[in-house]
Amino acid sequence: MNRQIRRLGIAMLVLFGALFVQLNVIQVLRADAYNDNPNNTRAIVRDFSRPRGQIVAADGTVLARSVPAEGRFERQRQYPEGELFAGVTGYFSFIAGAEGVERTYNDVLAGRTTQTVSDIGELLLGEPRTADVTLTIPTDVQRVARDALGGTRGSVVALDPRDGAVLALWNFPSYDPGLLSSVDIEAAQAARDRLLADENSPLLPATYRETFFPGSTFKVVTAAAGLSSGRVSVAAPAYPSSSAYVPPLTRNPINNFGNSTCGGTLADILRVSCNTAFAQMGVDLGAEVLVGQAEAFGFNDVPPLDLPGVEPSPIGDVASFVQNTPVLAMTAIGQNAVRSTPLQMALVAAGVANGGQVMVPHVMAEVRDDRGEVIDRFEPQLWTRATSPAVAATVTEAMVRVVEDGTASRLSVPGVSTAGKTGTAQLGNGLSHAWIVGFAPADAPRVAVAVIVEAQPGASEQTGGRVAAPIAQAVLSAALDATSP
Repeated sequence: MNRQIRRLGIAMLVLFGALFVQLNVIQVLRADAYNDNPNNTRAIVRDFSRPRGQIVAADGTVLARSVPAEGRFERQRQYPEGELFAGVTGYFSFIAGAEGVERTYNDVLAGRTTQTVSDIGELLLGEPRTADVTLTIPTDVQRVARDALGGTRGSVVALDPRDGAVLALWNFPSYDPGLLSSVDIEAAQAARDRLLADENSPLLPATYRETFFPGSTFKVVTAAAGLSSGRVSVAAPAYPSSSAYVPPLTRNPINNFGNSTCGGTLADILRVSCNTAFAQMGVDLGAEVLVGQAEAFGFNDVPPLDLPGVEPSPIGDVASFVQNTPVLAMTAIGQNAVRSTPLQMALVAAGVANGGQVMVPHVMAEVRDDRGEVIDRFEPQLWTRATSPAVAATVTEAMVRVVEDGTASRLSVPGVSTAGKTGTAQLGNGLSHAWIVGFAPADAPRVAVAVIVEAQPGASEQTGGRVAAPIAQAVLSAALDATSP
């Protein structure tokens, strides 16, 4: 009998131990994954009728607020600016959970973070305390980004390179988050079904969740790799004038656009975006140098933007290029093995602008409690050191020439020294993505920008300068007006 009791006791202890371990796995090790899963709506169900703070633009424009509602729920979330900030605020939906700032700062908005209690009555009565989240994005700059891009599919990202503050984050198509946040559950579900069925994916914040071939904008990274390695300088090598370059291990040439002939030193080949020279540079440098430089800018890593679901920009590892020089050559000009989000290319431009330092990107500026007192403020943080200040300065000088006398002339902000690089990423179906990255003022940068206009007909190195540059120029101008020196 005693033996049976002991066996039962041991079995109970084992089962209890297994339960204890499983609870810890769920509540501790997997807690973040469960909380970040968009299908997990428990927090939304709990918070849907509770008081909730506002989301406010940098200029004070209210972007999200809760108002009284009738029926099953006491409150309903409203988004006065409609689609304009949908990719940033996200939504707060009973049927779909939360996205964007509504998800990242859910506890703050719901008043579950630590706040100062000045009245003991508040503590005893349990009066709800909420907080408002103020963003770094001015409404006027976001509106210019939307209007400049117009009804063309694409994305615009603008950053302050000095501290990583996001100044614009827009993609088209977008959506009205108020439709998903309606207390009319049937209407909200119907709206969500329509948005999910739309082949243009309006619910996808492409600025930080979709990757594309970066095309010739990636030549900024290749140039930085050459300079950082010491194998490239402003004076040497002088790449031979050529209309085609055949990498080792293949007979297939890499051509310049229009089979044009180009060559020369670094500033010359960046100014005209010379494919043959940059492809040769990538092969000469080797995979270890090129991949290492890309990773120093943030590729192969997830940018620490304070929004959920940020995608990394892949370039592969060094081993993937072994005995594969044709792919390495194509990667050096922004095709084949490398893909980037618009956010990542904006971070590349910002890193060059900031003397080689890439700051942590962020949309939250500060948090204020319901009395207006600041309880949190974002402090600038270094994310990665991409290059030395000397390398960044040399790349900047070359990018200024691209604007003054090259493919990015339409990026120039009147009266302001501007640096830029165009790109055209060929899709192989007669279409190409038009890119541009840049920053201004070039001598004391306050704004960095990346623009992609998707699936443009034809393929020319001028496409980025013709299509994307005017959009970026408008955003640069607006953001310079909104930021202080």
